[in-house]
Amino acid sequence: MITDEKPPFIHEKAEVQSEFIGNGTLVWQYSVVLKGAKTGANCNINAHVFIENDVTVGDNVTVKCGVQLWDGVTIEDNVFIGPNVTFTNDKYPRSKVYPEEFLRTTIKKGASIGANSTLLSGVTIGENAMIGAGSVVTKDVPVGELWFGHPARKQGVAPAKSA
Repeated sequence: MITDEKPPFIHEKAEVQSEFIGNGTLVWQYSVVLKGAKTGANCNINAHVFIENDVTVGDNVTVKCGVQLWDGVTIEDNVFIGPNVTFTNDKYPRSKVYPEEFLRTTIKKGASIGANSTLLSGVTIGENAMIGAGSVVTKDVPVGELWFGHPARKQGVAPAKSA
């Protein structure tokens, strides 16, 4: 059988413990992907990214530098995560005190999260929604909306995708 699928590329200075890295995915230097994490095909995991065990990343996802994806995060297909976006997974964090289960955060298909945004645990970002840079997202964002600010609020409709 002939296939055009490329195996994943793992930079020699990345630490990838997971066996679930999709074809064509790039994992760059100083990134860490723990054993239970799953990434889809054709993703770009930039330098200095950390992906914890209970994380699923879909196909064609871009995760820019300086992002940490903690347990409980699901990123669907065709999502853009800007540089230094911060995800949380515990509403009441205390040192050495862990919840029985981490809250689930979901980024739906085609959504974009701008640089330096912070997403509090348990939120869902709707399909094709866009979060402006530097925003603090404290609640769910509906499908196709543009949100930004501190706290983030609806500011309009997300711009259409360009080809």
